[in-house]
Amino acid sequence: MLGYGERKKRRKAGTMTTPEYLQTPETVLPRELAYGVLRVADAPSVSHQRMVGELFLRLAPFVRERQLGEVLLAPIDVVLDFDGALVVQPDLVFVSSERRHIAADRVYGAPDVVIEVLSPHARVGRVEEQIGWFAQYGVRECWLVSLSPRQIAVLALNAQQGVARRTLHGTGERLASDVLPGFVAPVFYS
Repeated sequence: MLGYGERKKRRKAGTMTTPEYLQTPETVLPRELAYGVLRVADAPSVSHQRMVGELFLRLAPFVRERQLGEVLLAPIDVVLDFDGALVVQPDLVFVSSERRHIAADRVYGAPDVVIEVLSPHARVGRVEEQIGWFAQYGVRECWLVSLSPRQIAVLALNAQQGVARRTLHGTGERLASDVLPGFVAPVFYS
């Protein structure tokens, strides 16, 4: 018979710890570790990747020229909760210069901004679930990029309210971003 401490250390069959996840082979398939449950998705569509690339090509120089920090492109593991086995892979993340210490071999902690390009069918998990995690663990903004309709929703996040403010932006508009003010939404291609 197991004692209390031993039972507490046991985990549900089929779950994985963060160290176990970090030891898995590298892959380009999107994946996340959701409180111990490994989720893997199919590769994204061409239109999804075009938009991720366009955002990166516009955002990285914007950030670099202003010495704001760095933009990282998926796949990159973002460890939101090491002990809780919560690891996500947003399409893009921005880590400010002041918080660059969280970006080592992976991102250990909440980036300042996460950007998700939405696919018609959820690839890994649910968007609402991920937004909740981002808010809970300290991400300041989440940008949701929709290819149809062609718009970007900028969500200001905080742990108490979750989504504190939401603004929508179309092609070529300045985004209402508290973290990256002055950034202009890219042109959406068909």
